[in-house]
Amino acid sequence: MKTVSLAIARSASRTTVVLVVLVVLMVALIVDGFLNTPYVYAQTTLPMPKHVVVVIEENHSFNEIIGSSSAPYINSLANGGALFTHSFAVSHPSEPNYLALFSGSTHGITNDSCPHTFKAPDLGGELIKANLSFSGYSEGLPSIGSMVCTSGEYARKHNPWVNFTDVPSNDNLPFTSFPPSANFSKLPAISIVVPNLLDDMHDGTIQQGDTWLQHNIDPYVQWAKTNNSLLIVTWDEDDSSQSNQIPTIFVGPMVKPGQYAEQINHYNVLRTLEDIYGLPAANNSANVTAIADCWQPVSTSTPAAPSIPVQ
Repeated sequence: MKTVSLAIARSASRTTVVLVVLVVLMVALIVDGFLNTPYVYAQTTLPMPKHVVVVIEENHSFNEIIGSSSAPYINSLANGGALFTHSFAVSHPSEPNYLALFSGSTHGITNDSCPHTFKAPDLGGELIKANLSFSGYSEGLPSIGSMVCTSGEYARKHNPWVNFTDVPSNDNLPFTSFPPSANFSKLPAISIVVPNLLDDMHDGTIQQGDTWLQHNIDPYVQWAKTNNSLLIVTWDEDDSSQSNQIPTIFVGPMVKPGQYAEQINHYNVLRTLEDIYGLPAANNSANVTAIADCWQPVSTSTPAAPSIPVQ
């Protein structure tokens, strides 16, 4: 009886050893598979630009800008970059749209009132918390960190970052602080540029805004081509003529030129910036997806973009 029990025990022991060996082999194969096959997280489908500059224009619908002979420079950007043909603002008037793009929420604001103070989360604070960098550049801001509501052609309603307690005042800059072309490498990870009321098409003409962009932003566009950097040009809202449909354009060496028809809004643009840099999604940006279809595959040439007819 003892002999039988011993035999059974030895058999069970051998079975255990075999099972252990099999488990070890399976684990080794799985680990080897993970080590040799890159695991793709959602964020890794997006590029990692060294710098992103976002320019926000004012109060014009998609059809007023795209194809317009008054905006030849903007249309050249659209032809050479990604043009989103179904991009929409989230509200009227201006201020809630700026807040939506910067923080993923309108914060209940339904007008252009001033001043306001809001707490995190927001894009600037998220970047700073992640040991990255942010600056907002407003044309006509009277001084670094100024909290004024208006000054000449500057309007705080178009400057969302000044309202957030986690964005330092020294990141609230006049456009005169935007670096010259020789120093673009010193730009923060993300910059937002807001022209003044004349140059952003709010009070000035489409042609005036187009010319301002060409003179002030094209040097960055040219530099970005060889420095892995991105430009985004968008509008706060339309002029109430086209269901709040606005132009949104991405330009850079990582962008696959073309026209993209998925419906996006300010929250999608914010979520894209957050996912690019691995940031948490702020407020309503958590409920939308990043824009993922307009990026070049690695090591491919840039295809020719469809031409946009000029009216």
